[in-house]
Amino acid sequence: MERPARLCGLWALLLCAGGGAGGAAPTETQPPVTNLSVSVENLCTVIWTWNPPEGASPNCSLWYFSHFGDKQDKKLAPETRRSKEVPLNEKICLQVGSQCSTNESEKPSILVEKCISPPEGDPESAVTELQCIWHNLSYMKCSWLPGRNTSPDTNYTLYYWHRSLEKIRQCEEIYKEGQYFGCSFDLTKVKDSSFEQHSVQIMVKDYAGKIKPSFNIVPLTSRVKPDPPHIKNLSFHNGDLHVQWENPQNFISRCLFYEVEVNNSQTETHNVFSVQEAKCQNPEFERNVENTSCFMVPGVLPDTLNTVRIRVKTNKLCYEDDKLWSNWSQEMSIGKKRNSTLYIIMLLIVPVIVAGAIIVLLLYLKRLKIIIFPPIPDPGKIFKEMFGDQNDDTLHWKKYDIYEKQTKEETDSVVLIENLKKASQ
Repeated sequence: MERPARLCGLWALLLCAGGGAGGAAPTETQPPVTNLSVSVENLCTVIWTWNPPEGASPNCSLWYFSHFGDKQDKKLAPETRRSKEVPLNEKICLQVGSQCSTNESEKPSILVEKCISPPEGDPESAVTELQCIWHNLSYMKCSWLPGRNTSPDTNYTLYYWHRSLEKIRQCEEIYKEGQYFGCSFDLTKVKDSSFEQHSVQIMVKDYAGKIKPSFNIVPLTSRVKPDPPHIKNLSFHNGDLHVQWENPQNFISRCLFYEVEVNNSQTETHNVFSVQEAKCQNPEFERNVENTSCFMVPGVLPDTLNTVRIRVKTNKLCYEDDKLWSNWSQEMSIGKKRNSTLYIIMLLIVPVIVAGAIIVLLLYLKRLKIIIFPPIPDPGKIFKEMFGDQNDDTLHWKKYDIYEKQTKEETDSVVLIENLKKASQ
């Protein structure tokens, strides 16, 4: 290898000597890098290292051009090392070449490739839908579904790592919710100012080692779900409804986006207001309260009952992902409430009154009909009695008249006797 090196040096001297004559120096192709190797640290940190090419020109300031197999993440640097956090669920390859300058038009040497394959195992046994959510910058909750070729009694375990930890940790709180398995572990906000560049590496497998491990990389700027805010005060001011709330802990107001929902009991409608910048301008609200935000809802009637609730999510000023809303806050109401008890009583009493009035009216109309239109006696019966027609019907009426006459006489006699007794006393 010494002879090619001398030839390269001589060729470089000739180029320097001929430069004054205006000749253009052809681009020299460098030899490839050597001893390219790959290894894995922590859970998902893949590291490639290599040595400089043999027989490189001594006057060449070596730079190394590298990119992954899909020709993404191209990089040109003088270091002989490159690392990447990647979930090892698929094969990943890195190609490396050398060149003498940072000029992108310069062709690098022949590219050398080194790949790393995922752990062995049945792909159908690996867990699916592995995802993690960072709740209120306090703890991370991961969930997954069992693989198709997995025993129902599989004992899962989850391992995690991030830069603030000295070693890989195991999650102890494995639980099951419906068809999903899950695990939660403490993860407070990283103190380092560059926490935006950090991520959490996740791996799920079983204790027996029968299933294929599954990996996930969770950036700390994504999948963040805040806790719901706490409403502190509602008040009417100059015809508007002022809402004051306390933001969830671990967040500042400029990193949050809000939705305020107002439900009106009279109109049975609700309005949702999007709030990007929440500032307190009402002097009636508390002053010097940290982490407190306000919003003015226009056109709210104070003589009706209004119920308010709020939810929040992170915005893109501080975080990459802004799709996870918090749960709705507890409701708070303001305004006059309709007397529901009186309303129910009226609903019960009014039908009863109406029904009673109808019955009374029907009885009155029947009596009025008798007074106005009295029953007309049958003239046929009168003529039969006059001309001595003694059929069964006539005898029946006579018996009825005789019985009524005797009863009346007996009653009159009793009344007369009672009056005489009273007079003698």
